[in-house]
Amino acid sequence: MQRPRLQSTFARAVVPVAAGIGFFAVLGLALWGVAALVSGGNNATTDTFGGKYHEVGRTDTFALVIADSGPIVFQDLLGQDRNIVLDHVGSEPQLGWRIYLAYPADRSTDCAIEQIRGTRQFTDCDGRTIDVSDLALPPDGVVPQVSDDGLLTLDLVSDEEDAAVTTVAATGTTGG
Repeated sequence: MQRPRLQSTFARAVVPVAAGIGFFAVLGLALWGVAALVSGGNNATTDTFGGKYHEVGRTDTFALVIADSGPIVFQDLLGQDRNIVLDHVGSEPQLGWRIYLAYPADRSTDCAIEQIRGTRQFTDCDGRTIDVSDLALPPDGVVPQVSDDGLLTLDLVSDEEDAAVTTVAATGTTGG
């Protein structure tokens, strides 16, 4: 039996292209359906691009680094150009971890700081020398967490943001 053959040049050019477009359209719809099924219809959104947690590393290692070089400034982990400062006080690597926002507590977020190399001090936008303890505190819920095996993780979502996401996920949203 002989295969059917398209007679016109136009048909021989258009039919394979149309079949290819149709194939990719069906494939795209199938992938969209799988993604919708996997997401479970969850409408929750977040303003942070990174994850909720930032794994720093071993507490003993970072406690030594901070003791030798001063607090560590992490660039933009919270999003919206909100840098954070990780500090450690005390001799016990499992205890004494603090997070600060990278601007003075008595200034706005626009007042950038610069660390004085190898110290626990910073220079702010007005040229003042300030200690790490003079920096702004993060929102409630943005905290360092130490696991039993000595791993340091930063929880980067405030209690307020976490509650908002939970509420949206539980109630859903309506377009309006």
